[in-house]
Amino acid sequence: MQSTFSGIEIGKRSLIAHTQGMTTVGHNLSNASVEGYSRQRVHFKPTDALYMPQLNRENTPGQIGQGVDITRIERVHDELLEGKIVSRANGRGYWEARDSYMLQLEQVYNEPTESSVRTLMDRFWDSWQELSIHPQEGAARQAVVQRGEALMDGIHRQYSRMKEIRNMVEDDLTATVGRVNAILNDVRSLNEEILKVEALGDNPNDLLDRRDLLVKELSGLINITVDNRDPDEFSIHTQGRHLMQGRVLTPLRTDPNPLNEGYSTVRWAESGEEAYFTGGKLQALLDLRDGDIRGEIQKLDVLAMNYIDLVNEIHRSAYGLDGQNGRAFFEEVPFVTDVAGNYDRNGDGEFDSSYIFRVSGTNNLNPQDHLGLQGTITLSGPQGNIEIPYNPTDTVGDVISRINRSGAEVVARLDQSGRMAMKALPATELENPDFVIRHIEDSGQFLVGYAGILQGSGAEGAYDWEQADAVLAFRGGGDNYAVAPVAHPSGWIEISGALKNDINRLAAGFGENGRPANPGDGSAALSVAQLRTRPVMLGNLMSFDDFFAETIADAGLRGEQAQRTFETENLVMKELEGMKQALSGVNIDEEFSQLIKFQHGYNAAARFISTFNSMLDTIINRLGV
Repeated sequence: MQSTFSGIEIGKRSLIAHTQGMTTVGHNLSNASVEGYSRQRVHFKPTDALYMPQLNRENTPGQIGQGVDITRIERVHDELLEGKIVSRANGRGYWEARDSYMLQLEQVYNEPTESSVRTLMDRFWDSWQELSIHPQEGAARQAVVQRGEALMDGIHRQYSRMKEIRNMVEDDLTATVGRVNAILNDVRSLNEEILKVEALGDNPNDLLDRRDLLVKELSGLINITVDNRDPDEFSIHTQGRHLMQGRVLTPLRTDPNPLNEGYSTVRWAESGEEAYFTGGKLQALLDLRDGDIRGEIQKLDVLAMNYIDLVNEIHRSAYGLDGQNGRAFFEEVPFVTDVAGNYDRNGDGEFDSSYIFRVSGTNNLNPQDHLGLQGTITLSGPQGNIEIPYNPTDTVGDVISRINRSGAEVVARLDQSGRMAMKALPATELENPDFVIRHIEDSGQFLVGYAGILQGSGAEGAYDWEQADAVLAFRGGGDNYAVAPVAHPSGWIEISGALKNDINRLAAGFGENGRPANPGDGSAALSVAQLRTRPVMLGNLMSFDDFFAETIADAGLRGEQAQRTFETENLVMKELEGMKQALSGVNIDEEFSQLIKFQHGYNAAARFISTFNSMLDTIINRLGV
C-alpha cells in the first residue's frame, strides 16, 4: 500500500535532482575558460515504480511512480576526434620547434650587413688583389693582415653563435625528456584515481579531462598512440614500445655521449637502449642538434679548413720581403702531436689509429691527359666504403670529378704544382671524427704509379686509419701528408703571430728558378686573390663565393620549409580543436537555458512539496475537529 507521505519523498527527489542539475551548470560555467575542460550533462530517469511485475503486489491498477533519479553525470566527449588530435599534435610539436630554431640559425648569417662573414670575406680577397698590385707597400700588407683578422673574428663569432644555439637545443632537449617523464608520472597518478572513482560507480569526468590534456601535451613532445579499450589499463605506446600500461610506465633518460662532443643521447631508462621517435618536439630537437646545426658548423669548418690549407699552400711557396719562404699564413693546430698522425683512440695506452687530413701525390698531372688504366678506387663513405671505377678512356679530370661526386667523405683536386691532393671531409656519422681520411685503396695503378699517392695496389697497399703508422702506405716519405686538425677549426683559426709582428714576412711573390721574389713581384698575392672564384672548395669543387652563397640559400630554404609546414600543421590542429570545442566546449547561452530549465523544475518541485504539506496538515491537524 502506498504511503501517505510518499509525495514528500517524490518532491525531495525532484529537488535533489534539479539541484544537482543547477550545480552541474554552475560547474560548467565556472570552467568555461579552463583548457581541456569538457562540458558535463546530468541524465535523469524515473525512479523504479512501487510495484514491479515480478513481485507480489496488491491489486492496484497501474504502477505507482516514485519520482526521478540521477543516472549519471557524463562529459560530452568524442573519443575518435580526441584520437585525431593526439595523432596530429606530434606534427605540430615537431615543426613548431624546428621553425623556432631555424629562424635563429638563419639570423646567424646576418646577411646582408657590413659585419657578415660574406662581406668580410670580400674585403679579404680585395686586400690580396690590392697587394698583388702594390706588393712592396707596407699599407697594402697591413691591410691584408687586418682584414684577415677581421674575417677570422667574423668566422669565430659565427661559430660561437651556432655553438650557443646547439647548446640551447641541448638544454631544451634535456628539459623535454624531463617533461615527458613528469607527464607519464602525472598520468599514472590520474589512472589510479580514475580507477578508484570508477570502482565506486561514479564518472571521474574532471580527472578524464586532465588526463586527456596531459596526453595531448605528451603527443606534442613525442609521437604516441593511445589505447583505452581496457578501462583498467590505459596504455600509451611509441615506436612499438609501452610508454605506459596502467600503473606501469617506461621513462626516458639522457646520457652524455663522448662521440658527440658530450651532447646527450636519449635512452630508455631501464634497458639503456637508444630511443628513436618519428615526430614531436623531442625528435625535432635531436634532428636540429645533430643534423641541421651540426651540419652548419661543419660547413663553416670546411670553409675555415680551406682557408688554412689553400692559402697556406700558396704562401709557403712564396717569398716575403726578407727573402724567406716556407711560412704559413694561418696557424695550423694539429689534433695529435705525433708527426705520423698516430692516436690512441680506445685509451689503452697504445697507438691504434692514424688521423690524417690530406695526402698529396708525388707526380705532376695534367687534367686533360687520358689514363690508359683501368681499376677501382675505394674510399671511405658515410656508411661503409664507396667504390669508384675508372677506365682507360677517362681523363685525370674525369676521375677527380667522379671522386668528388661519389658521396665519399674523401675528395680530390690538383694543387698549385699539378699534384693530386686527397682530403677528408667532415664525417656524417657521429662515431667518425671530422677531417680524417679513413680509407684509400686502388685495385689498379692510378693512385699508385700514376698519381704517386699509394705504395701499392689492392688491399695490401691500401691506407686504412684503424692502425698505427698507416702513413707507411703513402709515397713521398712523410712530406706529402698533413695531420688532422683540432675539432672545429672555425672556432680557432688565426693568422700567424709571426706575420702580425712583422708584415715584411707576408709572402707576395713566387720568385723565379728558386730565387726570392723581387719587391715588385705580386704573383703569389694574385694567386691567393684568385682563390675567390676558382673551383677549390672541398666536396663539389665550387668556389668560395659559390660555396658560401649555397650555404646561406640552403639554410634559408630549410627555414622557409619549417615555417610553412608549421603554419599548415597549426591550421589543421586549429580546425580539429575547433571541432572539439564546438562539441565539448562550454556554450554560455546553452548553459543559461539549462539553468532556467532546472530552476523551473526546482520551483515546481518546491511548490509540489508545499501543496502536499498543506494536505498533510489538513489530515493531521484538522481532521475530526
